[in-house]
Amino acid sequence: DKNTNKTSEKEQCNKYEEDEVDRLIIRSSQEEKVNFEAAEAQAKSYSDKIKSQAKLFDILSSQSEIDHPLCDECAGLLLDFLDQELEAAEVDCRTYSAFLDNFDKDNDEDIEKLQAELEKLKTEEENLQKQLKDGEKERENLLKERELQKQEALRLDQEEEKFMLEYHSLEKRKIEFENEDRSVDYQMIYAQVQIEKLKRTNIFNSAFHIWHRGHFGTINNFRLGRLPTVPVDWNEINAAWGQTALLLHCLAKKIGFTFSRYRLVPFGSYSFIEPLSDKSRQLTLFCNGGIRYLWNSKFDLAMVAFLDCLQQFKEEVEKHDSGFSLPYKMTKGKIEDSSGSGGSYSIKTQFNSEERWTKALKFMLTNLKWALAWVSSKCLDSD
Repeated sequence: DKNTNKTSEKEQCNKYEEDEVDRLIIRSSQEEKVNFEAAEAQAKSYSDKIKSQAKLFDILSSQSEIDHPLCDECAGLLLDFLDQELEAAEVDCRTYSAFLDNFDKDNDEDIEKLQAELEKLKTEEENLQKQLKDGEKERENLLKERELQKQEALRLDQEEEKFMLEYHSLEKRKIEFENEDRSVDYQMIYAQVQIEKLKRTNIFNSAFHIWHRGHFGTINNFRLGRLPTVPVDWNEINAAWGQTALLLHCLAKKIGFTFSRYRLVPFGSYSFIEPLSDKSRQLTLFCNGGIRYLWNSKFDLAMVAFLDCLQQFKEEVEKHDSGFSLPYKMTKGKIEDSSGSGGSYSIKTQFNSEERWTKALKFMLTNLKWALAWVSSKCLDSD
C-alpha cells in the first residue's frame, strides 16, 4: 500500500510539475504576444506619425516656395522673413482700419443717395423688364413673321422658277419668230431681187433665141432650111417651124392682134395654119421629106401663109409706130434683099433650090427677130 501511495504521489508530483511547466509556457507565450502587440502598436503609431508629418510637410511645401522640413538655420531665416511680412501686414491693417473709419463716416451721408439711386435703378429695372417682355413678344411675332416670310419666299422662288421657265420658253419662241421673220424678210428681199431681175428680163428673148449658124437661121438651136452639102434632118426643120409659129402667135397675142386671113395653130413639130375661108382645110407647117416634099403644095402654101401673117403683123405695128420697119420686104411668098444683092427669094420649095429656100428662111427669121425686139421694148416701156 505504501509503495502504491508513493507511486501515486510521485505521479501526482510529476503531473503537477508538468502542469506548472505548461502554465509557465502559456504565460510566457502570452507575455511575448502582449509585448509583440505593444511593439507592433508602437511601430504603427510611429509610422502614422511619420506619415502625418510627411503629409504636413507636403502641404506646407505646396503652400509656399520653401520645401519642408527645414533645418535650424533655414528655419531661423524663414522666421525673420515672416516677421518682416507680419510687420508689413500690421502696417497694411492699420491703413485699412483708418480707411474703414473714414468710409463709415462718409457712408452714412451717401446711404440716402444710394437708396434713392437704388429705387431709381429698381424702377428702371422694372421698365427694362417690361420692355424685355415686350421685346420677347415682339421677337416671337417677328419669328412667326419670319417663318411666314420664308414660306412666302419659297413660294416666290417657285413662282420665279416657273416664270423663268415660261420666260425662256417665250424667249425661245421670240427668237424662233425673229429668225422666221428674218428669213421671211430675206425671202422677200430675194423675191424682190428676182422680180426686178425678171422685170429686166426679156421673156421672149429667153424663150425664143433667134440666131444663125453658117448659112442657116436658127431658133432655139433648131436649124431652118437645108443644103445639098448639109442635109438637115426634117425632124429638126419641123421643130424649128413649130417654134417659129409659136413665136409669131405669142407676139400677135401680146399686142392683141388677130390675123385676118389665117389662124396659126402652134402644135410643136406638127403645127399648121388654118385658112379662115375654109376651116376644114389645114396647111401643114411640117414635112416628112423624101422626093415628095418637092411636090408638097400644102407645105409650100403653109409657108406662104405664114409669111402673109408676118406681113399682117408688120402692118399692124406700123399703125402704132410709124418708125417701125423690117429689114427685108415680104410680098406674095417672096422676100427681097433690098440692102444686099437686091434679089428676091421664094419661100416655096417647088421650082426653087435648097440654097435660095434656106436663105429666104434665114431672112424670114431675121424679120421675126426684129418684130420680137420691138414687142420686147414695148413690154419694158409699159412695165
